[in-house]
Amino acid sequence: MQDHHIEDIAKLLKTMSHPIRLKILCLLQNRELTVGDIHKEVRTTNANVSQHLSILRNQGIIACRKEANFIYNRISEGRVTELIKTMRELFCGQF
Repeated sequence: MQDHHIEDIAKLLKTMSHPIRLKILCLLQNRELTVGDIHKEVRTTNANVSQHLSILRNQGIIACRKEANFIYNRISEGRVTELIKTMRELFCGQF
């Protein structure tokens, strides 16, 4: 593995490693959700959810689309979805 690959992977894992961001990514694994939807599941403030979504968006991990008054968030990086699936299989026994 080349150094730039290692740096990119480390950056991605560091971004994902925060418990709230990891939970958000798990929630977004199979569907799009609004900030309000995520807020209900994560049980933190809308501002905190928005901050974490912003970090994930800035790293290119998630993308969003606006529909009427709602912003829907989704995982934009397929490798992240596969990584979460693998982590669930290894650590949670879920497929």
